[in-house]
Amino acid sequence: MSQVLAHDVDHEEHGPEQGKGFIGFAKRWLFTTNHKDIGTLYLWLALIMFFYAGAMALLIRAELFQPGHRFVDPNFFNQMTTFHGLVMLFGVVMPAFTGMANWQIPMMIGAPDMALPRLNNWSFWILPFAFALLTSTLFHSGGGPNFGWTMYAPLSTKFAPPSTDFMIFSVHMMGLSSIMGSINIIATILNMRAPGMTLMKMPMFVWTWLITAFLLIAIMPVLAGAVTMMLADRHFGTSFFEAAGGGDPILFQHVFWFFGHPEVYVLILPAFGVISEIIPTFSRKPLFGYQFMVYATAAIALLSFLVWAHHMFTTGIPLGAELFFMYATMLIAVPTGVKVFNWISTMFKGAMTFETPMLFAIAFVFLFTIGGFTGLMLALVPADYQYQDSYFVVGHFHYVLVPGAIFALMGATYYWLPKWTGHMFNERLGKWHFWLSAISVNIAFFPMHFLGLAGMPRRIPDYALQFANFNMISTIGAFIFGFSQLLFVYNVISTVRKKGPKVDAQVWEGAQGLEWTLPSPPPYHSFVTPPRVESAHLHF
Repeated sequence: MSQVLAHDVDHEEHGPEQGKGFIGFAKRWLFTTNHKDIGTLYLWLALIMFFYAGAMALLIRAELFQPGHRFVDPNFFNQMTTFHGLVMLFGVVMPAFTGMANWQIPMMIGAPDMALPRLNNWSFWILPFAFALLTSTLFHSGGGPNFGWTMYAPLSTKFAPPSTDFMIFSVHMMGLSSIMGSINIIATILNMRAPGMTLMKMPMFVWTWLITAFLLIAIMPVLAGAVTMMLADRHFGTSFFEAAGGGDPILFQHVFWFFGHPEVYVLILPAFGVISEIIPTFSRKPLFGYQFMVYATAAIALLSFLVWAHHMFTTGIPLGAELFFMYATMLIAVPTGVKVFNWISTMFKGAMTFETPMLFAIAFVFLFTIGGFTGLMLALVPADYQYQDSYFVVGHFHYVLVPGAIFALMGATYYWLPKWTGHMFNERLGKWHFWLSAISVNIAFFPMHFLGLAGMPRRIPDYALQFANFNMISTIGAFIFGFSQLLFVYNVISTVRKKGPKVDAQVWEGAQGLEWTLPSPPPYHSFVTPPRVESAHLHF
């Protein structure tokens, strides 16, 4: 009898039996509809893509180490900038947060699985093919797309290489995956919460993902429209973005940034959710101002649709429009400031300990705020005339995306990995990874602000001699940051292979919420019988 039971438990952990050997393994992962499996697939894809796009970033930085054309052809350099941007956004940050959502949301709301499991499987398996298609363009005659991830017309229409069409198709696939994933997340959160869990009792991570999913459904069709208009301009004789035919190149920027600015909030809102989970845990206090955090997240999402033209202050838009977008951009800093204030207030007088996830969360709060301030500098129209298209902008958004989104992802991985695997990671290695990353990220991106202020333009493979010192520092920082991520991978893989000490259901002393009531690792189906959520003690 005990053997039968033991087998059942085993069976529970490893998913349904699909046969033995390679075929069984392939079937298990290809056809899975389980939220944990699909979450794992998303996370592995994001990790692989992180190194893929990171290698491109290091190529860019190696070229900029000294002035002059050193390593790569300028056209290939432009392809690298394009790919680095596209893959980091659509192939790293978004799939990684979607993987987190897949793993965590059912466990956090007390559901057995996601609402639409087959759709879930499809939304993942589109992605590897989309990125394979995108990568294939590098091997076409004429090279891959070379006009930056923003795809500005006419560079992407009239002057673009033939492989651009493949990129358009792959962007469509990525967008489709995002929309389907979002529908699934919304359906899960609204329909499958445990009895007693009202919306205002949901963990912050679930809230941020609910709002992010609505954002994605609103903006992805806009991107699809923009790239379809590109395709039509390229092949069907239309002139959406061609002034000679009665179109307007600026129209492309409007349509693109109407997608693009909410998109950057899609990348950061789940990060806010993660930080709102980690900080209360290690401060051993409930999150300060939970309701205001929810309202602030919703306010950021709504305002994100009213700020797109701050990317276009120098394109000749009317003064009234410049003023509107300047004020709207400054206004969006208010709910973001509320969030930062609440995180700091949560830590205030808390019994804090500094495990690796907490270190990443604190670095996030500090460095993301720097990124926010440089964003406010860029929001001032007269100042923006100086900063526009300079390295200052690159410095700004990398501060928001690397110590922002990427640090939040790493913090989340360290936070939940013991729960997922049932084993603790190597804390010392985690701290090494943190300190190397936190120091090198500043060495890499802080000098960029100075380069921008001194007048160095973005997206150039070569530069004047006066910019050499700061570029050298930046490149050294980038290489240290890149190679220190190998510690992270080693730590993750050794934890997954169950090298570390076993952990109990709680994992972290101060952790609150339904996911910590399940054993570590959680069973294949999270909550077969839904738990009852009695009070709001989880968060207030």
